[in-house]
Amino acid sequence: MKEKLKVGLLGLGTVGSGVPTILQEHQEKISQVTGMEISISKALVRDEEEKKRLAEKFDIQLTTSIEDIINDDEIKIIVELIGKVEPAKTFITKALENGKHIVTANKDLLAQHGSELVSLAQKNNCDLYYEASVAGGIPILRTIANSLAADNIQKVLGIVNGTTNYMLTQMVSEKKTYSQALKEAQELGFAESDPTNDVDGIDAAYKMVILSQFAFGMNIRLDQVDARGIRGLSLDDVEMAAQLGYEVKLIGSSENQEGSIAVEVGPMLVAKSHPIASVRNEFNAVFIESSGVGESMYYGPGAGAKPTATSVVSDIITIAKNIRLGTTGHMFNAYQHDTKLAADDTISGKYYFSIEVPDRQGQILKLTQIMTEANVSFDQLVQQKSDGTRARIVAITHTITKEQMKQVAKKIELTEEFELLNTFKVLED
Repeated sequence: MKEKLKVGLLGLGTVGSGVPTILQEHQEKISQVTGMEISISKALVRDEEEKKRLAEKFDIQLTTSIEDIINDDEIKIIVELIGKVEPAKTFITKALENGKHIVTANKDLLAQHGSELVSLAQKNNCDLYYEASVAGGIPILRTIANSLAADNIQKVLGIVNGTTNYMLTQMVSEKKTYSQALKEAQELGFAESDPTNDVDGIDAAYKMVILSQFAFGMNIRLDQVDARGIRGLSLDDVEMAAQLGYEVKLIGSSENQEGSIAVEVGPMLVAKSHPIASVRNEFNAVFIESSGVGESMYYGPGAGAKPTATSVVSDIITIAKNIRLGTTGHMFNAYQHDTKLAADDTISGKYYFSIEVPDRQGQILKLTQIMTEANVSFDQLVQQKSDGTRARIVAITHTITKEQMKQVAKKIELTEEFELLNTFKVLED
């Protein structure tokens, strides 16, 4: 008779409800792989009303008290899927102190307090896994930690927020405005009623903190990520990008610059020939450049009950194996390196500038002078539509440093009658 492994589940929402489903549907395979019969024995719900509603749907013992799960000696693994930093941090801390292994999908918590929780897990000889915290159903963290362990990663970048990618797809393919795309994303459930974390790049920044730790072994803070979102993005810029051979994508990137890393999130012009440009709607993709493998891309659903729950259950399976082998307490990612941030004058790339100017002679010459003073040259230069009094100039530079980009942007903003509308990095094939 196979050993039974009981799991406590915190949260029975979209992802939480998928976990018992996956465990049930793949019961035979999971049992063969782990040598155990794994089941959810208890689940934490918010209140008595939710408990009553969910009791009809799940054959699981439900409770409104975290103590019922943390103090249950038969429960070996606790899965946290309630989201947000608190009370999740308090619950996980108590659980680790009580010797429980943890699986979580909580990117907000891990990006802000991951190091602290990893140390606590090690101290208590517990496992802490969080594959589902980045890119939903794509096993990207395990791929970096295990499959690419022998490789030297130079760059990791990608689309790690499905909400904004859906919105940008609608803006590109259906010519919808930012407001129209956001409204539709909210109606379909891709965007929250308060979309701040998604549209301001915060969600993607959390994920880049985690990806940077896995790829480069460096622990960076959220405020060390240069993050911008797509809030209020102009359809004019989306259409102009298409004319120039690019698509606008919200890209998170982390790049090694001779031992220092540059981490940023923001709208980028992606060459249509680049694999990332083809990623549509709510899908995610992570593109990696490394010295061994070269270029590789990992693509799939970034959210959803079953894809995310599948990643969660994979973590449960890993811990179950560790329990059987007596090898618990090892870090999900053991790679550690001193954290060094790259200076702006070492970060380089092409940049896109969108500028509104008076519709009269001499404006391109004035812009050229600004660029020349910063030792910057044009790769492409277009004057867009005019309403008779104001016109738009769009410029893509040759490769320059981030420091030069900031210098040009500042001079444009200080130039009378010039208005800098947008500045994006350009991602070439």
